[in-house]
Order: sequence, then structure tokens, then C-alpha cells
Amino acid sequence: MKWFFSIILCAFSYSVSLAQTYALDHYLEAAQNNSPLLKDLKNQISSARLDSMRLRAGLKPQVTGTSAGAFSPVINGFGYAGAITNVQTFSALAGVNQQIIGRNYRSSQLAAIALQQDSLVNASQLSVQDLKKAVIGQYITAYGSLQQLKFNVAVVDRLLQEDTIFIKLTRSNVYKQADYMTFLVTLKQQQIQLSQSRIQYKTDFATLNYLSGITDTSMVELSEPQITKTIYPDLQNSIFFKKFKLDSLRLSNSNSLIDYNYKPKANIFADAGYNTDFVQPAKNFGASFGFSVSMPIYDGGQRKLLHKKIQLEEETRQYYKYFYSRQYKQQIDQLNQQIDETEKLFSQINEQIKYSEALIKIDSHLLQTGDLKISDFILAINNYLTVKNLLTQTLVNRLQLINQLNYWNK
Repeated sequence: MKWFFSIILCAFSYSVSLAQTYALDHYLEAAQNNSPLLKDLKNQISSARLDSMRLRAGLKPQVTGTSAGAFSPVINGFGYAGAITNVQTFSALAGVNQQIIGRNYRSSQLAAIALQQDSLVNASQLSVQDLKKAVIGQYITAYGSLQQLKFNVAVVDRLLQEDTIFIKLTRSNVYKQADYMTFLVTLKQQQIQLSQSRIQYKTDFATLNYLSGITDTSMVELSEPQITKTIYPDLQNSIFFKKFKLDSLRLSNSNSLIDYNYKPKANIFADAGYNTDFVQPAKNFGASFGFSVSMPIYDGGQRKLLHKKIQLEEETRQYYKYFYSRQYKQQIDQLNQQIDETEKLFSQINEQIKYSEALIKIDSHLLQTGDLKISDFILAINNYLTVKNLLTQTLVNRLQLINQLNYWNK
């Protein structure tokens, strides 16, 4: 009876502590909102946009203001040569400088920043997929532990009911004291298993909160994860394949920038203001303008070497692309095969559970009349435990496989 009230108290505390229920979406949303990596990537994307704006601004005319003054005194014939220093000078000028570049060169510079931004967006999408996979995987693990905990509660409750019958039959000398002690050993083992499953669920649930960035330590009940196989896109449109596309565009753009660096460059400039040596200060307001042109003539063959270096990067990119394409397809096919094989087990397991439950039901009737060996009843219980555990493991395994498959669906 003492054990009976103990397990009732245990079940009561369990129902109170898990009164609140959370779904998978709650943890996915929390994980994305709390992830410092996603916030970092978001800021890097915003920074790339600012770089593009800064480049556009730098292509516009640049206006600067300068002012300078100097006084070189000559005392008793001693001092700097006045013909060189003009003795005293002052200037206050506003200058304008405009770099003249072709439209294609400007487009290539902007494309380099745009490709960097696209790479960051792709990295952000991949990070979201990684985070979702980790959170969903841990949610499935915690959900499986919860189902195991509920099952152990039900088993212990069932054994406690049988314990009441065993006590009466043992007192009536239908069963021997040794038979009853054998049953108590089994009951005690299941109570220990119940405590272990409770600890396991708390551990898995705490890990789920940790991955999601949730600091709340209160226990809640997890609803069944609604996870189904989704159609994954063609490899060419997958975010996992986009990296190779962006690398190809980046290398092509780098080749263009190298070629543009070897084309003539021109600047035009102008200034206006006040520049005087104080000989005729009232007449020293004026302006000037000019231009400059530069063109590389010989660089020792660096241009060819730079193109060769990019060619090697392109070859490496193609090798990785080919290998990744094969691995991607193999991974998808393998996961689909594992899921199909796992789903075939459910009908067999459910059939076995049906037989085990029927056997326990029959044994319970025989137990009340004393026509059943304790060893047979314990064997039936153990078989039932084994097949139910197998069902939970298969369910969790199937959900984990679907989670791995869905990881590649974006």
C-alpha cells in the first residue's frame, strides 16, 4: 500500500508539472529569434548593402576643401630665399576630382559586392536549415523520451493493480510467498525504470531549451511533431547548390576586374579659391583645372598569372560541384530507402503489441484464479515492454530520418 500511494503521488506531480503543452513551432521560432549567428549574418548582409551604396557614392565627383598658410621671415638678410618661399603665402581652395571609368567596369565593381551579399544570404539560409535540423532532431528525441515516460507510468500503474490481486491470492495461499517476491522484484525494476525515464526526459528537454536559447527551466509536455516528407527541389535550384553558382559568377567577375585594371584610367580635376603670396592679394582669386591619364605597359606577366590562378579555382569548384552532386543524390536515395523500410516495421510491431496485450489480458484472468505461473506472467510483461520500446524507438527513428531528408528540401 505504501508503494501504491507513492506512485499515485508521483503520477500526480507528473501531471501537474507537464500541464502546459508546447509544439515544435514554438522552439523553431525561439531558436531563430535567439540565434546570434543569424543576427550576425543579418548584420553582414546589411553591411554589404552599405558597401554597395558607399561604392556608388565614391564614383560621384569628390569635393574637398583645403587651406594652407606659410610665413618665412628674412631678418637682417638671414632666412630662406624669398624666390623659393615667396616669404608669405596663403591659400583657401575648393577642389573637385572625378574618376572616369567605363560603365562595364563600374558594373563589375558593383557585381562583386552584390555577389558577396548573395553569398551571405545563402549562408544565412544554410544556417537556418542547420538550426532547424538540430532543433527538430532534439525535439523528436525529447518527444520520444516523453512517450517512454508515459508508457512507464502506465506499466507501473498496471503492475500496482496486479500487486493488489497478488497480495490477496498470496494471503489465501493460492501463490507462495516466493512467487509474490518474484513479482515484487519486477515491480521494483519498473519503478526504477520510471525514475530513469523521468530523468532522461528532463535531460532531453533541457537540451532542447538550450538549443532554442530558452532559459525557462519549467517542464512542459511536448505535442506530437507534425513532420512529413516534403518534396525537395531540383539540385540546380537548391540552396546547397547555389554556392557553386555564386562561386562561378564570382570567378568570372574577378577575371573581368583583372582585365579592367590593365585598361587606361583617367581623372579630371578642378579647383577654385584664393591663393596668394600677398604681393597683389586683391587679384589672387582664381581657378585651375586639368586631367591625368595612366596606363599599364608592362607588369612582368602578372596579368596572365592572375588569370591562371582563377582558372585553378574554377577547376577546383567544378570538382567539388561534381562530387557534391553525386553525394547529394546518394544521400536522398538512402534516406528515402531507410524511411520506407522503417515504415514497413510498424504493421509488424503493432501486430506483436496486439498479441502481447491479449496475452497479458488472458494472464490477468488466470492470475485471479491461481492458474498461472508467476514466471509466465513476468515473461509476458517483459515481452510487452520490449515490443512497446521497439515501437517508440521505431517511431523516433522514422521521424529523425524524415527530419534529415527534409533538411535537403530547400
